[in-house]
Amino acid sequence: MTVLVTGGAGYIGSHTCLELLKEGHKVVVADNLCNASAKSLERVSRLAGGEEIPFVNCDLRDEEQLEALFQRWSIDCVIHFAGLKAVGESVAKPLAYYDNNLNSTITLCRVMERHGVKKIVFSSSATVYSGDNQMPLSEQSKTGSCTNPYGWTKFMCEQILRDLAKADPDWTVVLLRYFNPVGAHESGLIGEDPKGVPNNLMPFISQTAIGRRSCLSVFGNDYDTHDGTGVRDYIHVVDLARGHVAALDFLMKEKGEGVFNLGTGVGYSVLDMVHAFERANGVPVPYQIVDRRPGDLATVYSTPEKSRRELGWEATHSLEDMCRDSWNWQSKNPQGYESEE
Repeated sequence: MTVLVTGGAGYIGSHTCLELLKEGHKVVVADNLCNASAKSLERVSRLAGGEEIPFVNCDLRDEEQLEALFQRWSIDCVIHFAGLKAVGESVAKPLAYYDNNLNSTITLCRVMERHGVKKIVFSSSATVYSGDNQMPLSEQSKTGSCTNPYGWTKFMCEQILRDLAKADPDWTVVLLRYFNPVGAHESGLIGEDPKGVPNNLMPFISQTAIGRRSCLSVFGNDYDTHDGTGVRDYIHVVDLARGHVAALDFLMKEKGEGVFNLGTGVGYSVLDMVHAFERANGVPVPYQIVDRRPGDLATVYSTPEKSRRELGWEATHSLEDMCRDSWNWQSKNPQGYESEE
């Protein structure tokens, strides 16, 4: 099977490309590299035994470029990662987020439909869930009332894809709601390499540990949690990538729509993560407590029971694995993909 992976040079996309290749699938990647590096695909190819990965540098809103891609390769299905993804930036630049994330999805689906490709796995997010749900979050938990434009774009893209599947029974749509991806491939060859200031906790921790940043800022220590810091459901990126392979199997057998949480079902606080990283790697992580961020919730974690039951998937990597693999990637690549090899 040939899978188009949009945003395939990014953090989650590159790990998913590797898992797809390991399972015998062919991969074509489309990415505009706005928050990614083409070097990730060179390394994925190396890890996959030299398997060629066709790559097209394009913006998914460019219909002509997408049309040329679909004419050149015979695509069977799509995994759609591509999109802007920084919560804080989305608050500052809402128009850029709505334009990029909604229009890229609409254009992609239009070209897919023209070529009779009607199977898509969508990279969604736990940010689609409302803030007033009880924990843990299940796929039936209330969505909407998102706290930032990024979350709203994921919510709206889910609705677009749902409506498409409703209008045309030949479409199959799988919506994967991620929690907090961390870690890296155990080889240390591919990992998370955010451009500029990281938006996620783990790269902040690892960049602080290696000296790129002087101190980790912990946003608030007065939440109603066991140590006062925010609790989240962290999942190893390789487990997440394998979840996409499981979703493809589901996609091939089912019609309509499927919605699945990809998480561990266990919540860890910010300080839990800091101390676990220090223990796993024997390195200090200096931190300071600063004010809360607006819109942050005290506790967010999932129940992955539906994914276990219907996809036959569950996370297998431990918190120690997440911390060890993050440090292995960071220490081997102090400046990310720009580090000298």
